[in-house]
Amino acid sequence: MLSRTGNLFALLPGPATGEIFEELLRLELPAGRVWIERIVSSPFPEPVLYDQPQSEWVILLQGEARLWVAGEERMLVSGDYLFIPAHTPHRVVETSAEPQCIWLAVHLEGGGS
Repeated sequence: MLSRTGNLFALLPGPATGEIFEELLRLELPAGRVWIERIVSSPFPEPVLYDQPQSEWVILLQGEARLWVAGEERMLVSGDYLFIPAHTPHRVVETSAEPQCIWLAVHLEGGGS
């Protein structure tokens, strides 16, 4: 496998609204598919309600954010992480402008619980 390198804080897009998703790595494993993405949030999240078929582990690398997860609000600060099981409704309610929110998300399809 060819090594890929990069920097999560380099070449940050500045979305006016919503979020920008950048896939960093995708693997097909015997247990299922795994992909990792960098997410950069604007200070104006779109009211998208996610109900994904895959589980997601996410860490907030920079900034502050308020999420709604299955009826509960959660405040996250830099370094906080959260596991969201498949088919758990969730959305981003609020994100900081300075510093902008940078996330790392690991998606687990096919049994990541």
